[in-house]
Amino acid sequence: MKEVEYAGFWIRFVASFLDTLFLALPVGILIYFLSDGSWFDFTQYQANLQMAMAGNAHALEKQPHTSMQWELLFEFSLLIVTLLFWKRWQGATPGKRFVHIQIVDAKSFEAISNTQAITRSLGYIPSTFLLGFGFLLVAFRKDKRSLHDLLAGTCVVYED
Repeated sequence: MKEVEYAGFWIRFVASFLDTLFLALPVGILIYFLSDGSWFDFTQYQANLQMAMAGNAHALEKQPHTSMQWELLFEFSLLIVTLLFWKRWQGATPGKRFVHIQIVDAKSFEAISNTQAITRSLGYIPSTFLLGFGFLLVAFRKDKRSLHDLLAGTCVVYED
């Protein structure tokens, strides 16, 4: 059996940042234009930013209007795009591919199943809602698995 090198917190963070740039941002821009600007109100974001820059402590009291319909379309579209990349690139998105890491089954170190991919994606929800602790588990575990990895039976390793 080959020696497995688990991907740690920072390399995964870099991959996630790159995926935000290469996947989430383009999908978000597309959805925003498809919604004809009704997904969320940029003018309120700008007003909040201006108030915050001026030192106004009430800058975040009024939040921009967000359309749940368009938000759900964005989240679903991002899920589908991510799953397609995982299938095409054996458990890697563009960010993971760039830093040479991939998601694999935690026991066999083979490609993940569709069920694991969906479970892992949905596992981001509790990882996030636990104040990000689900992501921070990577820093404390020898096998560098996050909460969503544990739920899906996956791990992130460096490519061969």
